[in-house]
Amino acid sequence: MSLRSIFLVSMMLNACMHTYASAAQIFITNYPSEATAKVFITKYPSEANCIVYDTQYSSDNEPGVWFYTKYKSDARAVIYYTQYKSEADLIVYFTKYKSDARCRF
Repeated sequence: MSLRSIFLVSMMLNACMHTYASAAQIFITNYPSEATAKVFITKYPSEANCIVYDTQYSSDNEPGVWFYTKYKSDARAVIYYTQYKSEADLIVYFTKYKSDARCRF
């Protein structure tokens, strides 16, 4: 893993932590070159770096809670969803339960 990838992954993981006043503001891009991190969605929580709960409320402040914003300028991180796990900087599993959301280091 390159130094840039390590930095990107640590930034995404930090976006999941309690220290922020609101949910991680995420913008999805269609262009990998524009992304802060490439994200792969897994079907298995055991292989994920982050177990993510997506919320409709930007005020949710739990670790692993993501709020999708319409505007890139409002986002804490810009992500690109990749189909290939080998390309990913971050592997996430989406949970139905906010209490399960967390990030592993």
